[in-house]
Amino acid sequence: MRKSRLAYIFLILLGVTTAINCHNGSPLPEKAMVKKPEEMDDQISDNIKLALSFAKENDGKINDSAALFLYHIVDAFYKENDYHNIWSENESWKPLADSLIAFINSSKYSGLYPGDYHFDELRQLQRRFYTDTLAKKDAIFWTKGELFLSDAFMRILKDLKEGRLLPDSNSIINNEMFVDSFFVMKLIEAKKINSVQPVFQSVEPNSPGYRDLKEALKQFVDSMDATHYVYLFYPQKDSVKFVKSLRERLSQSGITSKISSLPDSVLLSEQIKEYQGKRKVKADGKITPKLIALLNSTDVEKFKRIAVTLDRYKALPSLPEKYVWVNLPAFFLKVVDSDTVVLTSKIIIGKPATPTPLIISKISDMVTYPVWTIPASIIKKDVLPGLKKDPGYLAKKGFSLLDYRGDSVNPYTVKWEKYKDEIPWKVQQGSGDDNALGIFKFNFRNVYSVYLHDTNQRYLFSNSNRALSHGCVRVQKWRELAYYIAQNDSAAYAPGKKIPYDIDSIKIWVANRSRKQIIVKNKMPLFIEYFTCEGKNDKVVFHEDIYDDDKMYAEKYFANK
Repeated sequence: MRKSRLAYIFLILLGVTTAINCHNGSPLPEKAMVKKPEEMDDQISDNIKLALSFAKENDGKINDSAALFLYHIVDAFYKENDYHNIWSENESWKPLADSLIAFINSSKYSGLYPGDYHFDELRQLQRRFYTDTLAKKDAIFWTKGELFLSDAFMRILKDLKEGRLLPDSNSIINNEMFVDSFFVMKLIEAKKINSVQPVFQSVEPNSPGYRDLKEALKQFVDSMDATHYVYLFYPQKDSVKFVKSLRERLSQSGITSKISSLPDSVLLSEQIKEYQGKRKVKADGKITPKLIALLNSTDVEKFKRIAVTLDRYKALPSLPEKYVWVNLPAFFLKVVDSDTVVLTSKIIIGKPATPTPLIISKISDMVTYPVWTIPASIIKKDVLPGLKKDPGYLAKKGFSLLDYRGDSVNPYTVKWEKYKDEIPWKVQQGSGDDNALGIFKFNFRNVYSVYLHDTNQRYLFSNSNRALSHGCVRVQKWRELAYYIAQNDSAAYAPGKKIPYDIDSIKIWVANRSRKQIIVKNKMPLFIEYFTCEGKNDKVVFHEDIYDDDKMYAEKYFANK
């Protein structure tokens, strides 16, 4: 080892000791000027080793104002790379660094936030690079850039691969098998090709919905209003605080007090009417959940919903060639075959009080003219209170009370007052046109007793808001869905072998009002999901956050964005 490098290491170690003794929270001095360019890379390497050793003992901190998010993964990479710098060489940034900085600058096009990837720190380094002629001679300058860039790369990789909605305990960042085989190998791959873009693209979902939303996102970002408006929490216990926030929010939209002589409540109503007029909605001047939702529906909040949606796609397994896709907020079902939508149908889903759960399963059988066994949740909420008021409640609804043998039980002989939540009998509705399930049902394994089915209230499909059921999904085009499954199922049988059913069979059983259970051999994958936005014709289309799921995720993970 050259004397100059030994002397440099001594100075650095002295700096570490001084930093620890002075509690300034940094293993490195403020500056470390290097006279000979050929010695710079070696000294950066020594700095990297010292900084990462310090970071491991101090929760990622490398000084009082900066910390590495994934320091253990960054350290694993540099161990593999003998702590050599990869983003700079001979006192100059490499094209690899330019590639990553450019990606961070435009990371909103991927539904990411630049500030999560050392954007401010890197911008300061860039500014110093162009304004401070001595920066190129400072080994600390290059060391910081090296660590920030490597950490940013790893975090972007993680966020593009799995999203940000998982707790760290379940994340790949704490899965040892991913550290070397995924994170380290991906940075080595980027280093070889001198670009990060192809590597990042390779880890993102390849589903049509994800691609469509990302393509539409660029136009949204380019035209979005990045103003951070006051977010209104409603309802709120402190009414005075709420009104103050509401007035501030209206003021941000250009609504100001015009007639100060009016009482406060009247003036506020007039201001609300003015805002509603601007937004071309009914100007009633009232504070309602609808008004608050409108005020909160800013581009900044919409971007959060896009970010949540993109991350929801990342949580999905690889999509099969053929599948049924139910998007709850859109109130639509579609069948996808080889990336082509071959069927779309309106649906009715669970109301907010009884939301439809998210499910990944496979349609295993179909039933014509099904009976409906009332689930325990509905018995507790509706049936039992009805029976306590009137034992004739079941007859009025067309329900039967059955024991475990299937024998009828007379509801007038039961003392309903003694039951609180559960009853020891089944409540069933017989098959027929009046049955709540309609004349067709699709079964799939799940723990929620939920299924797809027809309905006896088909007129409700004309509603714009179709969150109306107890949790099951009612399908308007159940016939077309059944026929598609039947046609697809025929492919599961060998040529010449008798097929137990086909489209004609279903038509005959329905026409004859026959109750049949149809076993689906080629089980159809089913995804019941929650996506409040999608890309259509290069534009982002938003659906109502009917269960406030996106709001919950946005407040939990993106509150300060």
